[in-house]
Amino acid sequence: MAKKSAAKIKMEAAAIKRAASARREEKRTRNICSVTYGEVDLEYYASVDQAWLKIGLAAPARRALIDDGLFNLSDLRKTSLAAVKELHGMGPNAIRILINEMKKADLSFRK
Repeated sequence: MAKKSAAKIKMEAAAIKRAASARREEKRTRNICSVTYGEVDLEYYASVDQAWLKIGLAAPARRALIDDGLFNLSDLRKTSLAAVKELHGMGPNAIRILINEMKKADLSFRK
């Protein structure tokens, strides 16, 4: 196999860098939340998330619970802890808050 010239190596390296940059840009734009683009009706969430706001949940966790049809702490009895953990927007802090609040209210998740 013939040795590549320095110019050819430079051109190939530049092409690889451009392709990597394009992939990073696509990934970045794909990961931006729909809330950022204004595609979510935040007024709707504000009208129904008072119970979750009261216990101190962050907005992504509140939206995830509402999207799953869980509007009150007592609604969590209908679902398992594993299912709640799988919701997009539910982080470890939100799970910890929900578990503590359910213990205070003497409620438990579905088994």
